[in-house]
Amino acid sequence: MEKSKIFCIGFHKTGTSSVKNALQRLGFTVTGPNGVQDVDIARNVYTMVDALVPQFDAFQDNPWPVLYRYLDEKYPGSKFILTVRSSESWIKSQLTHFGSRTTPMREWIYDVGCPKGNEDRYIKRYEDHSHTVREYFKDRPGDLLVLDLTKGDGWDRLCTFLKKEVPDEPFPHKNKSSSRKPKMKPNHPLVKKIKSLMQRAKRLM
Repeated sequence: MEKSKIFCIGFHKTGTSSVKNALQRLGFTVTGPNGVQDVDIARNVYTMVDALVPQFDAFQDNPWPVLYRYLDEKYPGSKFILTVRSSESWIKSQLTHFGSRTTPMREWIYDVGCPKGNEDRYIKRYEDHSHTVREYFKDRPGDLLVLDLTKGDGWDRLCTFLKKEVPDEPFPHKNKSSSRKPKMKPNHPLVKKIKSLMQRAKRLM
C-alpha cells in the first residue's frame, strides 16, 4: 500500500527547514522549496507538482502551502502540517532573510516580490493563509497538525500525528536567527517599525 503523502503547508520562515530535517530523521524523503526562480511559476506549478509528488514522501516550503486545496483533492488520504509563529516574528524574519530581494515565487504568492516596503501586504497574506487553512480542515482534525516550534512543539506532537516513535535526540532547529546574531532590543528602530506595521495590519483586517 502506498504511503500517505505529507504536505507541509506553513509559509516559509515558520520552521519549515526544521520540520524538513525532522521528517528526514523519521525516514521520509522530502523536497522543497521548488520552482522558486521559475518566472512562469503560475503556469507551470501544477505540472511541476504532479511530477514531484510520486518521487517523494513529504513536501515543504514554496509552492506547497498555497496549493493545499488542490493537493487535498488530488491526493486523498494525505497529511498536512501547518507551521506557524507570531506575525511579528515572522515578518521580522522575512525582512532579515529577504529584505528587498525578489523572486518570481514571492511575486506570485504576495503579488510583490520582496517584503521590504510591503510589510502590510505580507502580514495580511500570511495571516489569511493560516486562517483559511484552519477553517478548511476544522472538521478533519486528524488530517491537519498545527505546529508552533517557537512555543516548544516538536517530536511528541509530530510523531503522534504521523504514528512514529519519538527519536532519542533533540528536535532539529534550523535557521534560528538567535544563533546568528544578538536579539534586537525593544527600542531598536526595526522593532518599532514592525510593531507599527502590525498595528496597521490589524486595522485592515
